[in-house]
Amino acid sequence: MKMLEVQDLNVWFGSGHDRVDAVKNATFDVVKGESFGLVGESGSGKSTILRAITGLAPDWSGKIAVEGQVIGHKRPKTFFKTVQMVFQDPYASLHPRHSVDQVLGETLQLHGFKDIDARVVKLLDDVGLGQKFRFRYPHQLSGGQRQRVAIARALAPEPDLLLLDEPTSALDVSVQAEILNLLADLRTEHNLTYVMVSHDLSVVGHMCDRLAVMKDGQIVEVLGVEALRQMKATHPYSQHLLAASV
Repeated sequence: MKMLEVQDLNVWFGSGHDRVDAVKNATFDVVKGESFGLVGESGSGKSTILRAITGLAPDWSGKIAVEGQVIGHKRPKTFFKTVQMVFQDPYASLHPRHSVDQVLGETLQLHGFKDIDARVVKLLDDVGLGQKFRFRYPHQLSGGQRQRVAIARALAPEPDLLLLDEPTSALDVSVQAEILNLLADLRTEHNLTYVMVSHDLSVVGHMCDRLAVMKDGQIVEVLGVEALRQMKATHPYSQHLLAASV
């Protein structure tokens, strides 16, 4: 079953002479349970695709479907029980005056859950923090701990699809592997589907089953992770990325 279908997606910013076409005719699909990567250099349109899926980039055309349901420009509340996003910067994505308990509790309440206390504790355990972090504020947490809270918040509505926008690029190298391993474990435990944006081919090789290579807003090639590991890309730009990553 296809968890996500993206067909002929165009995303733009501005209008008239100021219009910038950020994504052009992007087409790919992601099977339920798969981890799919979007790779390319900065400005290639990777994150913009995630923003179009979640409704954060309002100007788009084409087809976006989640679990067979075609998505319009306005997202129903039920959409966010299925799809959640983890952002790149754990420093910017958490409210500085909200404790971890508030961040998670408010998200759970928003999605109609009742047993808030038990669920907050379970979420903190799931991301490897535990109860001792429950009443801390973002300034009392390291970058890696903040990103674990952001992941817990994304897990709170019990989604099926997680969109991961460079989830480790703002973290110290020593912490990156911990977060990637956590995400790999959570995918198995919760039967999640991932779409992960990264400029780091080694991260995608570790996390993903297939990947799309983007250049100048276009997908130039979709390949399996085995082809990536064996350096068997066919498009010249993909070959260039692979060669640069060695």
